[in-house]
Amino acid sequence: MPVSLVKGQKVDLTKGNPSLKKVMVGLGWDVNAFDSGSQFDLDVSVFMLGANGKCPSDGEFIFYNNLSHKSGSVVHKGDNRTGDGEGDDEQVDVDLQKVPPNIERIAFTVTIYEAEKRRQNFGQVSNAFIRIVNDADGAEVVRYDLGEDFSIETALVVGELYRNGAEWKFNAIGSGFSGGLAALCAHFGIDAA
Repeated sequence: MPVSLVKGQKVDLTKGNPSLKKVMVGLGWDVNAFDSGSQFDLDVSVFMLGANGKCPSDGEFIFYNNLSHKSGSVVHKGDNRTGDGEGDDEQVDVDLQKVPPNIERIAFTVTIYEAEKRRQNFGQVSNAFIRIVNDADGAEVVRYDLGEDFSIETALVVGELYRNGAEWKFNAIGSGFSGGLAALCAHFGIDAA
């Protein structure tokens, strides 16, 4: 049975489950019955962060134009441009053993593509979630359902995997940003230009 989290909760992943080496991080959402005149395209991005909370280089920013880290530790499984259907809309594989030692946190984010131009925001998105699945047996370990706390935001930091000594934990963050992907990039030390 997976651990179900609420905003701000943290949970051990590897301490009680030392065999957990590889995880699939699935993120999903539904678009409310609202017509903005344009199709919604939500995108998952991953920021691999050092001790200072910033990406050491552009190579630690994993997104639809850079699907994997050079270490092979984080691999984005591709852009879903519609979000149609049940289950995960986008997925990221993480090999916890391959994460470089200078990376302390791995932040999972969702942005709305061309949100300002299309007049779209997370107030028009519902049933957003993140889940952590054990790659070895397909069992869901952790799930965080975000709820309907957002209105004008165009970017979300959904959650993060982080090191605690030799162990890995998950933090349910659920914080929104205005300014889309550029705002997230600036926050995590990436030049979005």
